[in-house]
Amino acid sequence: MPIKKVVVSAAGQGTRMLELSKDKSKHLITVNNRPFLAYVLDNIIKAGYTQIMLVVGFRQDLIAEFLKTYKLPAGVTIGMVNQFEVLGPKEKEYGTACPLKCVKDFAGGDQFISLVGDNFYSADDLAGMNIDDQYCYVGGLKAEHPERFGVLIEDGELLKEIIEKPKEFVGDLINTSLYKFTPEVFDKLPLTSKSPRGEYEITDVLTLLAKDKKVKIKKLKDNWMDFGKADDIEKFRNEFLKDGKVK
Repeated sequence: MPIKKVVVSAAGQGTRMLELSKDKSKHLITVNNRPFLAYVLDNIIKAGYTQIMLVVGFRQDLIAEFLKTYKLPAGVTIGMVNQFEVLGPKEKEYGTACPLKCVKDFAGGDQFISLVGDNFYSADDLAGMNIDDQYCYVGGLKAEHPERFGVLIEDGELLKEIIEKPKEFVGDLINTSLYKFTPEVFDKLPLTSKSPRGEYEITDVLTLLAKDKKVKIKKLKDNWMDFGKADDIEKFRNEFLKDGKVK
């Protein structure tokens, strides 16, 4: 059966946006008079997914206000769960794996797509992750500067491991934080511990799944963007938008 569910991680503030995210999360920073999150949701819906869960935290009230104005097509639902209400404050438990800890009920034993709400993916690439099989998938893309990212090490079409920000060249296929998960991910979550930077990392969950040969790499065909710094606003406008619409 086609996958219908998508988890969007949008709990963080986005401190690299500086003053722009002082009073709202970076997901709500506007580009051409629309919040960045609106473009992300547009493409999720274009890709055919109909059940969306936002994992929120910082300024949930503003995201709730935005959702009241976002026009949903018939048959599409968007829910919210507050990461800090489920897991406690950021100081207690934080990291890229934490949103997954909040959505087991939403997943309900189904396969689902997971992505970060401050990254932009094409509708075609999002649709391409809709793979109904027993594997988890990670979206990979060739990068000119792989040393800035987590690099995916291939074992045929399987993921062998992820090397975070390697100091020496190990490959140029990077992790784009776009995933398809089977329910097995919830078995691995409790087995992870805090990383050296004191956070729970989604890459550690993937590593456990990869050891069981349960993760394949899906290479993205279009452009991808991490919307993280102030100058990314102009980059997104120039490279991804045309007349207010996504290219």
